[in-house]
Amino acid sequence: MESATRPTSAIPDDAARSLRVYNLFFPLAFAALLPGVLTRMFRRGGFRTKFGQRLGRFSVVERDRLKKRPWIWIHSISVGETFIALKLARSLHDIDPGAGIVLSTTTTTGFAEAEKAASDWLLPIYNPIDSKRIVRRVLNLIRPQHLILIEGEVWPNLVSQCRQRGVPVSLVNARLSPRSESRFLKFKEWTRPIFRLLDRISVPEPEDVERWQALGVDKERIHCTGSIKFDNPSAVLSREPEFRELVAHIGIRDDTPIIVAGSTWAPEEKILAQLLPKLRRLVPNCFLIVVPRHVERSTELHHELTALGFTVVRRSHVSRTSPRADILIVDTTGELRDWYALANVVFVGKSLPGVAEVGGQNPAESAVLGKPTIFGPHMENFSALVAHLLREPASAIQVPDAEILLLVLQQLLTDPSQGQELGQRAQTALVAHAGATQRTAALLLGQE
Repeated sequence: MESATRPTSAIPDDAARSLRVYNLFFPLAFAALLPGVLTRMFRRGGFRTKFGQRLGRFSVVERDRLKKRPWIWIHSISVGETFIALKLARSLHDIDPGAGIVLSTTTTTGFAEAEKAASDWLLPIYNPIDSKRIVRRVLNLIRPQHLILIEGEVWPNLVSQCRQRGVPVSLVNARLSPRSESRFLKFKEWTRPIFRLLDRISVPEPEDVERWQALGVDKERIHCTGSIKFDNPSAVLSREPEFRELVAHIGIRDDTPIIVAGSTWAPEEKILAQLLPKLRRLVPNCFLIVVPRHVERSTELHHELTALGFTVVRRSHVSRTSPRADILIVDTTGELRDWYALANVVFVGKSLPGVAEVGGQNPAESAVLGKPTIFGPHMENFSALVAHLLREPASAIQVPDAEILLLVLQQLLTDPSQGQELGQRAQTALVAHAGATQRTAALLLGQE
């Protein structure tokens, strides 16, 4: 089996040099970021349970369970990566029912999703801080046969310690934003030796191969498997019927035209809200559902949109006595895909001019469901995917600003057949990713 450990290996001199620099500056960077991290953890309840796992401290029951069987360790970060990790974990278990999976996350929201899937073979934990001492402590406990990193988080101490112990390390569904790529290339003298410690990288698109090669990874270690995220969305049980029943309490019927704005950043929610009265001149009953990227903004967002004169309800407050609303704010996590299922039109956030940190969110989450998808000019983080969706015949629409966004929304809402055709083309455009999860699992287990 490919995930079996190999002979121990010394760290090459150039990687050892990079690690010394990393370990010199990591405590300083960690201290600088700590206040913001602690604030988010307090807001999201990150201190309530299992905080010691971040420091490599586990309960007696957890330690005993970890000692009982060999494990594959899948390392994710937040909710999006955790969904990918769960799909991969199930596929690995289907191929090898004896495989035990430790699935680690950084955020409390990611951990909550992993915990829902916990079983006798799947154990959720929190990611350890990437300190050499803490990483060693956790590796001594888990004794993984294989470390699998999700999307883009390559932690130097964790990777190097696995290398020294003979534990294979794979990066799957590897995502490389232009910003990250530029930063890594700028400091390639220090980053390349760390990337060369990876045994295997699976990438979503063929054009990703050369990009990872430029970062120092040997071509024979890079495999194009497609994206796990876009593979077989129908296999995931949809909560659309539950959400349809929920929104009926605020006046949304099955035939109500719905705009879902996903993973939005300020001021995108306000921009969309201000377009709503203009849209209603042509489509009187259209409704806006906003799913902000950072759920902690929900209270502030509720006040902001209410001040514009709209009746706004938060998802967590919907009840049989809720008023008929204009806008719903989704203030819960891990539900974006299911809210997209309700949409007649989807807007993908972090993409309009004026957002503090542009780069776009993932347009394929709605496209794979066959929803007509619109995004702004700033989609740099998903440039390869956007280029693919915009090729003739286009299967998504990119707008330069709010003025054109209004025109496109009007067009799609008044001519639903046009939106349906756009959504069907989007599904077709992503068909190459079908089977990506199984291909990746087979690659990891040496059965490709």
